[in-house]
Amino acid sequence: MKKVAVIMGSDSDLPVVEKAFGVFEEFEIPYEVHVYSAHRTPLEAKEFSENAAENGFGAIIAAAGMAAHLAGAIAANTVLPVIGIPVKSAGLGGLDALLSTVQMPSGIPVATVAIDGAKNAAYLAAQILAVSDQALRERLIASRKAASAEVLKKNAKVEEKYGK
Repeated sequence: MKKVAVIMGSDSDLPVVEKAFGVFEEFEIPYEVHVYSAHRTPLEAKEFSENAAENGFGAIIAAAGMAAHLAGAIAANTVLPVIGIPVKSAGLGGLDALLSTVQMPSGIPVATVAIDGAKNAAYLAAQILAVSDQALRERLIASRKAASAEVLKKNAKVEEKYGK
């Protein structure tokens, strides 16, 4: 199975990206976590991106706050799918990071999830890998069915209490 890389611009982003790790563990997806900054370690970020496919990665998640150029810098140096997580910051509440991540030029796409949306980034990476991994696809389908069953149980309790 291909791995997922989780790259963050600063270790202060770790509390956000850690929310993705449980998803990877649930679906048995191997992952690596690194700190590379688009501004402070641009050469290392570029080198990682350029070699990611050859190193067994199938998708890259990049989390950054403020100017949030990390996902774009990663995407500029690989054709692997890149998923950006804009991280909330004190100044503008993450809107700055959201706009920096989502507003990419044509030809260099970055799929972008919600501000601090690490879990959805992990689910999206899992879905990307599942395109070529039937066992993973089946685990994702089973997870969706289980989530649906939980909602229907809650619905039944609410209907029982308040009627239809």
